[in-house]
Amino acid sequence: MEISKIATGGGRKLYIETYGCQMNVGDTEIIVSIMQQEGFIYTDKIEEADIILVNTCSIRDNAEQRIWGRLKEFQRFKRAKRSLIVGIVGCMAERLKEQLLEREPIVDIVAGPDSYRDMPRLVAAASAGGKGINVALSQEETYGDIRPVRLDSNGVSAFVSIMRGCINMCAYCVVPYTRGIERSRDPETILRELREIYAAGYREVTLLGQNVNSYRWKNAEGEVVVDFPRLMEMAAAVAPDLRVRFATSHPKDLSDRLIEVMASHHNICKAIHLPAQSGSTRMLGLMNRKYTREWYLGRIAAIRAAMPDCAITTDLIAGFCSETLEDHAETLSLMREVGYESAFMFKFSLRPNTYAARHMTDDVTEQEKTRRLTEIINLQNELSIASNRRDVGKTFEVLIEGFSKRSDKQLCGRTSQNKMVVFDAAEGLGAGDYAMVTITDCSSATLFGELVK
Repeated sequence: MEISKIATGGGRKLYIETYGCQMNVGDTEIIVSIMQQEGFIYTDKIEEADIILVNTCSIRDNAEQRIWGRLKEFQRFKRAKRSLIVGIVGCMAERLKEQLLEREPIVDIVAGPDSYRDMPRLVAAASAGGKGINVALSQEETYGDIRPVRLDSNGVSAFVSIMRGCINMCAYCVVPYTRGIERSRDPETILRELREIYAAGYREVTLLGQNVNSYRWKNAEGEVVVDFPRLMEMAAAVAPDLRVRFATSHPKDLSDRLIEVMASHHNICKAIHLPAQSGSTRMLGLMNRKYTREWYLGRIAAIRAAMPDCAITTDLIAGFCSETLEDHAETLSLMREVGYESAFMFKFSLRPNTYAARHMTDDVTEQEKTRRLTEIINLQNELSIASNRRDVGKTFEVLIEGFSKRSDKQLCGRTSQNKMVVFDAAEGLGAGDYAMVTITDCSSATLFGELVK
């Protein structure tokens, strides 16, 4: 086995840049694990690399444009080392396939999200002077048996992918075309990974999926034996001081049972990312989101009733096809009614091959999209600072991540609500420890506090 590894990898150094969602971060850790098993060595210094891989995102056009620009920058590394291999992996590789090879001769490998086990062979093909291509989508691949190599910097928080793909077919979204159909991972492999993470010193885990709360593990007869609320219970039972988070949830699958489970376990974080996308029922219908404004607000009310201290964050799109000023106003009013702690906010970007691209007209001007997005951002800034001000005077349990960016005399960490807290360091406290902190001040992004003695 060791001879095979040396023959395949030969100790060559692998460098990976990761763009996009947390799923891509998890996928990069899977790729590194697979490659290390075959004798490749990971490096975080691009100038040392024998192989450069870029793990890409296709959710918006500007994400892809960044990659095209980055490929131009790689040319100087290729000139300095002619044997250098450059590969594009992930969603952009799945979407563009041959176009990447035709437009950029520098690209030697194109690998989709379900072909990472094939990476050593693709590298070998490129090393022999050919091109390595595998963009086949799978209905079974979950990488459940792969032990990811943790590349995070703090050693406290880790991501665990529990499912892959998506079947919701939102009109604006390219994910079903780049990541394939929805499939869930064997819960036993998830729990094994959580136990290993905890044993390695991590104290927080985020369960990941494109629509994580639609997780369903079925037995041989096709019966659901573990759903997402049950998986959360099992994850919480791994260790009482292991925090459990999840992202990203779909409003249509946010069940009362999940809310009950969250409320009844101290170590399940009181934070839910619940993408609304729009506050207009008309727009939600056009987007094929499968819920109405009223349904969404009903879910918010259920969360607030069970967990008054739960933080709620969201995604919002400005300027989707045919969006009127009235539709936009409904988004602003939804934001005010919910009072989001934070939000990811974007201008609508028409993605090729989506339902919107095939059947709708992108008829809101760029100038108007920008204006509406600016209104959304400005309102969210107001909501974020208002939320943080409400926390002043309260005491929170903070999981310490390390020293703050500005001073080694201060520590920083997150509350259960996923808010960053900065406070003076104290002897005996460090990364991975819990501390009770009373909030004394805030900015729109950060809470400042004093350690409870």
